[in-house]
Amino acid sequence: MWPLLVLSILSLSTIIDRLWFWTNLLIKEKQTVNRVLEAARRDWSIATEMARRTLKQPIGRFLYAPLRLQNPEPEVFKLALEAAADDELASMRKGDKLLEGVIALAPMLGLLGTVLGLIGSLGSIRLGDLGTSSTAGVTVGIGEALISTAAGLVVAIFSLVFYRLFQSLLFNQMKVFRKAGNELELLYRQYWQQVSLNNYNSQDKNAYFPPSWTQNSRNSPDTLEQDKKPTDFSPESDVEQPPDEPNSN
Repeated sequence: MWPLLVLSILSLSTIIDRLWFWTNLLIKEKQTVNRVLEAARRDWSIATEMARRTLKQPIGRFLYAPLRLQNPEPEVFKLALEAAADDELASMRKGDKLLEGVIALAPMLGLLGTVLGLIGSLGSIRLGDLGTSSTAGVTVGIGEALISTAAGLVVAIFSLVFYRLFQSLLFNQMKVFRKAGNELELLYRQYWQQVSLNNYNSQDKNAYFPPSWTQNSRNSPDTLEQDKKPTDFSPESDVEQPPDEPNSN
């Protein structure tokens, strides 16, 4: 019974801690997501500041992870979201291993206590005492031995109920993170595409070509042919004239 008492205290403290955590998270989470996404549709600097103010919340840290980067590419933005989601979901599993251990150990410890109690009770019975008043204490001992099994089952069932509750809340958080992350990524991709288009339109298109390309185009054969005058290709300029013959007279 003493090990079962220790396990019940550990399980109860973990359950209280997780209930406090999930209660605070669920109350403020939806409001935080809506504010950050609404600000991102207007101004990204405001969205970043609003996410920074909610760093005490898991959803705030999740949204702030990509927003704190300086003009990242969309793929880098997505990787930051995924890494932050993995970290936050892992922290939400705090206490799950302890509850799993209690659920597995409590029934086994209760059964062990019952077996040990039965061994002690039945070991004091002699064949000649069967059916006499001396066996009354044995039946009392067997009843007491079964208490440990009942206590172990109660601790395990109580822990299992809250363990499944926390698992369902964690699964719901995965969907919330995925939805908020997809919406934020979609808004950023639209913003990134618009910024890239504006930068392209604001710059001179000739700036995208090296100066050597422009010089080579000026020295191309077609340009040279156009620059030459018709007289440059006259026969007089290309054929050498024979020297004058001396006069025989």
